[in-house]
Amino acid sequence: MDYDKLVRVMRKLSIEAGDRIMEIYGQDEFDVKAKSDDSPVTAADEAADAIISAGLRAAFPDVMLVTEEQAATHTAQGDTFLIVDPLDGTKEFIHRRGDFTVNIALVEGGVPTRGVVYAPAKSRMFFTQADGQSVEETGTFSKDEVGSVAPITVSNADNNALMVVASKSHRDQATDDYIAKYNVQDMKSAGSSLKFCLVATGEADLYPRLGRTMEWDTAAGHAVLAGAGGAVVRFDDLTPLTYGKSDFANPFFIAHAPGVALEPA
Repeated sequence: MDYDKLVRVMRKLSIEAGDRIMEIYGQDEFDVKAKSDDSPVTAADEAADAIISAGLRAAFPDVMLVTEEQAATHTAQGDTFLIVDPLDGTKEFIHRRGDFTVNIALVEGGVPTRGVVYAPAKSRMFFTQADGQSVEETGTFSKDEVGSVAPITVSNADNNALMVVASKSHRDQATDDYIAKYNVQDMKSAGSSLKFCLVATGEADLYPRLGRTMEWDTAAGHAVLAGAGGAVVRFDDLTPLTYGKSDFANPFFIAHAPGVALEPA
């Protein structure tokens, strides 16, 4: 894989998709439909998916592509592929909370190795560079020229005063019970894959997810966190979370800075 080309293409497509998402976000009304699993989908999901999938297929025609909004791609099999969630946090989008992201990632050998997470309403962009180091870009997000970037790295976690981030839309008692096993200094809520990025930047130490997610929900954030020195493990046995599973469904997981002393399930 030409990582320089990949990162350039993923970043540009995320901005193009983000621009279209924000056009729809700014409308007084937009249609919301229900998919077969009763999850919501909007015109923004579909428009962003069209932009990203066309761009990836043109640039990397020989690489398997999996995208949330194209059910035909969900039967693909392999451990090396591009994976897309064109609008992660659709509920946040619908309720105009701003915590939604564009997610594009490369999985190699079952491991997310490169990714971009762009939150257009928050003006935050995180991505892995060609060398695998994760950065946050600031500025105006030009499609063709990378702006000012700063390397990001996970926290040096203090297990007596942990910072925890949890889902804004999917918080439950089981999650609260697990978090209660730790010495927590502060809690914050965030939507979509931004939670991975908050751990990657050191703004949080720990993100447990005791709920259903799909690989396209997590791959880009996982790649960004890994490139900042963090890890994502299964909740049940604390082994690395892998990708390319037959149905692309994830088990419960924990994203964390390596200094966190993880508690058992």
